[in-house]
Amino acid sequence: MAGARRRPSSSGRYQAFFIDHQGKKKYFTGTAKRAETVRIARKLEDDHRQIRLGYREPKKTPLKHQNRPYMDAVGEYLDWGRCQGGRGGRPWSEHHVLRKQRHLRLWAETLDLKILGDLDSALPRVEATLRELAERGKSGKTLVNIAEAFKSFCNWCVVRNYLSENPLAKLGRIDATPKDRYRAFTVDEIRRLLHVAPEYLKLLYIIAMTTGLRASELRALTRKHLDTSNNGLWLEADWTKSRKATFQPLPKRLVDRLACFCASGIVPALYRKFFRKFVCPEDALLYVPSHPARSLDKDLQAAGIPKHTAEGKIAFHAMRTCFVTLAFEAGANHREAQQLARHSTPALTANIYGRTRNERLAEVAERVADRVLSGEAGANMVHEAHCDVTPKSDKPLRLQILTVGKDEWRRGDSNPRPEMFQDKPLHA
Repeated sequence: MAGARRRPSSSGRYQAFFIDHQGKKKYFTGTAKRAETVRIARKLEDDHRQIRLGYREPKKTPLKHQNRPYMDAVGEYLDWGRCQGGRGGRPWSEHHVLRKQRHLRLWAETLDLKILGDLDSALPRVEATLRELAERGKSGKTLVNIAEAFKSFCNWCVVRNYLSENPLAKLGRIDATPKDRYRAFTVDEIRRLLHVAPEYLKLLYIIAMTTGLRASELRALTRKHLDTSNNGLWLEADWTKSRKATFQPLPKRLVDRLACFCASGIVPALYRKFFRKFVCPEDALLYVPSHPARSLDKDLQAAGIPKHTAEGKIAFHAMRTCFVTLAFEAGANHREAQQLARHSTPALTANIYGRTRNERLAEVAERVADRVLSGEAGANMVHEAHCDVTPKSDKPLRLQILTVGKDEWRRGDSNPRPEMFQDKPLHA
């Protein structure tokens, strides 16, 4: 029963599986050679078969760690994440580390976790806690993040034999459908927003809506990332969400405007003025407020733009939705929009971030109706032109029609077409 997948994972190593002494299928990541990984899986399965038959005692490794303090294991887990816990073995961002730490401390306080042994049979208590948080008004996405932090930590403990099994392995799925849906700015709303926004925020809004960069990515931009020769921005893998380095194109007029704005030295001065602690480098490219959504809300109110409509709400992240929508409206295909948005699949770009506008749908409906209604007159003309079915020979009318259409029937046509009834010599 033991085996390995036919293709390696993104890390280049093969994932394999075997049946343990409890009859459960266990997965593990082997080596870069499939044959070697299969041999390891078969050896593990044979060891567990001997345990199941009573020839060997099961390992007691997790029992050694059941009295280990819970927070000590959490500290080791966070240290591992800072070193190599991210995609491709890259470290976690400091924001991700702080969020993990906050969630794991929440579980320690809620479930009264002192040692790792307290994690046994924790699933019912975890489910009760999630229900309580949902009753308090927490969104599904927040509940998923809180539960996923705890589940990932337990998986990490299982891999290191700190736990015999993950107590949250059978935790059910949580509905993470967002309560509010972002909508894209209209062209008129963009004009009104840029008219009332301060100069330093105006440039931030323009770059956000022409690149789709997130607030954290905009804050990480420096002068070295601005490429004036190729007209664009170089994005580093360390601070992008996809953890992939890439190039984001920009119009030349925006590149020149960014270069002048950055050379003026106003960005560091703004950070010193509005931030209690200066955390941005001296060569920062843009000024990003500590809470961009709050600054945007003030500008929306000044511009008279409603934050909530029937189509959705506007927040700072909605500028990314606006960028994707404008890219589609500018004629980009799915692959081009995916590349510009730096998404893993075109479906994510089109279904999650792409938006349709009612006025554009109305225009499409009008064009479709024009095609349909323009064919109505043509169809009547054809009908009137061929209403005269006076026999043009001594043959019966039915025989004439069948004689004209016999070549069409041979080609597999189910019905004669109108051109078959045009004035043309009939076959003998």
